[in-house]
Amino acid sequence: MQFIDQARIAVKAGRGGDGIVAFRREKYVPAGGPSGGDGGRGADVLLVADSNLQTLLDFKYKRLFQAIDGRRGGPNRSTGASGTPLLIKVPCGTEVRDTRTGILLGDLTDAGDELLVAAGGRGGLGNAHYLSNRNRAPEKFTEGREGEEWLLRLELKLLAEVGIIGLPNAGKSTLISVLSAARPKIADYPFTTLVPNLGVVRRPSGDGTVFADIPGLIAGAAQGAGLGHDFLRHIERTRLLIHLIDASSSDVLGDLQVVEQELLAYGHGLSDRPRLVSLTKIELVDPDELPGLVSAVQEAHGGLPVLAISAAASMRLKELLSAVWQQLGIKEL
Repeated sequence: MQFIDQARIAVKAGRGGDGIVAFRREKYVPAGGPSGGDGGRGADVLLVADSNLQTLLDFKYKRLFQAIDGRRGGPNRSTGASGTPLLIKVPCGTEVRDTRTGILLGDLTDAGDELLVAAGGRGGLGNAHYLSNRNRAPEKFTEGREGEEWLLRLELKLLAEVGIIGLPNAGKSTLISVLSAARPKIADYPFTTLVPNLGVVRRPSGDGTVFADIPGLIAGAAQGAGLGHDFLRHIERTRLLIHLIDASSSDVLGDLQVVEQELLAYGHGLSDRPRLVSLTKIELVDPDELPGLVSAVQEAHGGLPVLAISAAASMRLKELLSAVWQQLGIKEL
């Protein structure tokens, strides 16, 4: 299945039904008078969050959504049927914006959330509405109103509490595969991960916390370089970031700065988001050199604690998870 996290769609609500001109013709009603009914209301268009959907792939093939019109009124003051609302299912975590102005119309985060994106047109009035003492046989009626029509931009932002970030080949996919049941593609070349991967990591209490593995960032990602810029939006909702740095890199401190600068350049508060910095692949580093490496990264990171782990060798992962639970305010049993 393709991972599609952006889409543009057009929605058009139903047109209201027309009112009609009619008069009562019963045999024993000599002054029957006007009896034209009102038109029904046009159908609304609503977006509904569905937990069974993971991407916006459906909107790649269908981009126009049009609701049905209301029915015209009938005789004997019968009101026409209103249109049944058109429900469009989207994944949880979908933001909806007006394409022309960029204004945020709604954010559907929880399953069952609904957002009215186009209101149906009001039905027209039948001639029964225009009966008066001065006009006992009105022949006036009104047509139904057109429904609203909008161009929308949908953006999916994954709902994960913890985001794993770092340069390409830093070991992000390996870490999430070890901590959870997720099985992303893992290889020894950059940009193996082309789309975000989600994994559920078991908490000490027994329930799960969602981790997101974000494709690798490179210098200039916030301005559109590489793959990571397309997915930076997916860590906007996270409560905590885990910044992985390859301990076997020739420039560990440089790698740290590249990602930190991209978070700052992207904005949206990511540079202020709580995060854990962790050296990975420590099995490839001389044990005697590791303490000095950790100290150098810690100093460059403002003196904050720096972890050292190996996902491939399952080394010190309990310490990493303990730090995650502590940051999220989750008590260990």
